[in-house]
Amino acid sequence: MTSVRVRYQTMEFDGMDIHIRTLRDRQQYEDVGGVAEKLGISSATWPLFGVIWASSEVLAHFMVDFEIEGKRILEVGCGIALTSLVLNHRHADITATDYHPEVSDFLLENVRINKGRKIPFVRTGWGDNDTRLGTFDLITGSDLLYERDHADLLSRFIDQHAKPHCEVILVDPGRGEQARFSKKMALLGYSHSQSKPVNPESYLKSPFKGKILRYKR
Repeated sequence: MTSVRVRYQTMEFDGMDIHIRTLRDRQQYEDVGGVAEKLGISSATWPLFGVIWASSEVLAHFMVDFEIEGKRILEVGCGIALTSLVLNHRHADITATDYHPEVSDFLLENVRINKGRKIPFVRTGWGDNDTRLGTFDLITGSDLLYERDHADLLSRFIDQHAKPHCEVILVDPGRGEQARFSKKMALLGYSHSQSKPVNPESYLKSPFKGKILRYKR
C-alpha cells in the first residue's frame, strides 16, 4: 500500500497566518496494522478527519476574537484541529480530542510548522467514561452531529467535561440532528441560542447554510 498524499496550505484569519498540513483529498487511506478498523472506522470514513470542512473554518473564524482569557478550552472531534491551532496562536489554554488514531500525528506536525506551543491531545470516544480530561470553561466543535446517536453521546460527553458554569459553541452545517441535540442540552440545564456566521462568503467557496449554536450553563 502506498503512503497517503498530503497538501500544505496557509489560511488567513484577520492578519494571522495558520499553516496546515492536510490529506490531499478524501480518497486517501492508510490503516497500518488495522488500528482504525479495530476502532470501527471504515475505509470510507477514514480520511474525513484529514481535510478542512466549511464548519471548521466558520468555527475558527469565530474564535479569532472570542474572549479566551482565563478559560480552559476543549475542542471536541477536532480532526485537523484548525480551531485549536488558531487558539494556540492566541496563547489560549486549549486541549484537543478526537477518536481517529491519525489525528495526533497531524496535530503535532501542524503545531510544529506554526512554531506553536504543544497542544495537549487525548484520543477518546464520546462514550468513554474515564478520559482524564477534567473540566472546561469553554467547549467547542464543528460538524459533529452527523449520525442519529451523536446527539445523545455528544451531549453526555460535553456535560461530563463542563464546569458548573460553561459555554459550548458548536458550528453545525444543518445535517438534521441539531434539534435533538438542543433538547438533550436543555435537559442538562443549558440555555440555547443560535446565529448565522458573519460574512462567511469572504472565506468560503460555497454558501454556508449552517448555524453557530451556543449553549450556556
